[in-house]
Amino acid sequence: MSRIRALARTPLTWAVTAVALLGVVAGLALFQPWRLVTNTTVNEAAPVLPSTGSGVPDVQPRLLARGDLIAHEHGTTGSAAVIALPDGSRVLRLENLDTSDGPDLHVWLTDAPVLLGRDGWFVFDDGAHTDLGALKGNRGNQNYPIPPQTDLAAVTSVTIWCDRFDVSFGAAELRPV
Repeated sequence: MSRIRALARTPLTWAVTAVALLGVVAGLALFQPWRLVTNTTVNEAAPVLPSTGSGVPDVQPRLLARGDLIAHEHGTTGSAAVIALPDGSRVLRLENLDTSDGPDLHVWLTDAPVLLGRDGWFVFDDGAHTDLGALKGNRGNQNYPIPPQTDLAAVTSVTIWCDRFDVSFGAAELRPV
């Protein structure tokens, strides 16, 4: 027992303990393991214009492209659609999204191909991409405005991208309709 007390009093023991504690804190901050068991559901209405009531037929949004999400690093399901609004703006709509929560998740439009399995985990940051912002929730229906300067002819896919670990949680090939 006296050997344990003597060891506990040495500066080396305190230094090792401090380094180990800092490692645990840094690991928790980096990996955020609690996010594996948390969910955020966001249910935004699909973009539509209200009726003008003037007797003029309403102009509705137009579907430009769509695709179904496939899983990459984490199980991911749902669909993605690029919608043109009558005012000329465009949005990306994620519908019935269901993926894992994670640190620093973003929605990207990209020019990368959607590959199945592990082959598709890391391809989306190899080419051009447009970051539409942080993922609003890992479940539900969400709208993301597409910047006007985005060339949709060059966009072939959407990914739920983890910026922290440079990996795709899931992606969809966007096929013109």
